[in-house]
Amino acid sequence: MSTPARRRLIRDFKVLKEDPPAGISGAPCENNIMKWNAVIFGPDDTAWEGGTFKLVLVFSEDYPNQAPLVKFVSKLFHPNVYADGGICLDILQNNWSPILDISAILTSIQSLLCDPNPNSPANSEAAKLFQENRREYERRVQAIVEESWNS
Repeated sequence: MSTPARRRLIRDFKVLKEDPPAGISGAPCENNIMKWNAVIFGPDDTAWEGGTFKLVLVFSEDYPNQAPLVKFVSKLFHPNVYADGGICLDILQNNWSPILDISAILTSIQSLLCDPNPNSPANSEAAKLFQENRREYERRVQAIVEESWNS
């Protein structure tokens, strides 16, 4: 059954395949275009460099008028990522726009890795370390990066 949401997801997938942003990949699950698996690679020259972080995106039939549910499957230590992998990011909540596509969502999440918002913490310990002890924060991030190689 072809619905507006499914047609848009097919279009988003074509765009992602033809012009993938650096360090990002994603694709629908084999038998369900409404559920995607994605990977974000930690950007070079950051504490996240070398990391491979898996995410899942779940879309409703209201997409693109409603943001998808996006969660990290990989373990993360980040001010804006909840223990369950949920992401505190304005474009996934109150600043969602139907103009945004999957490439834009994943690019925004990749950017958030290196540029967290400690004033809106999902992980208060990570936010506090980010603000008060950057060296320890980056040590914890590096441990997560190394852990990502084995998962």
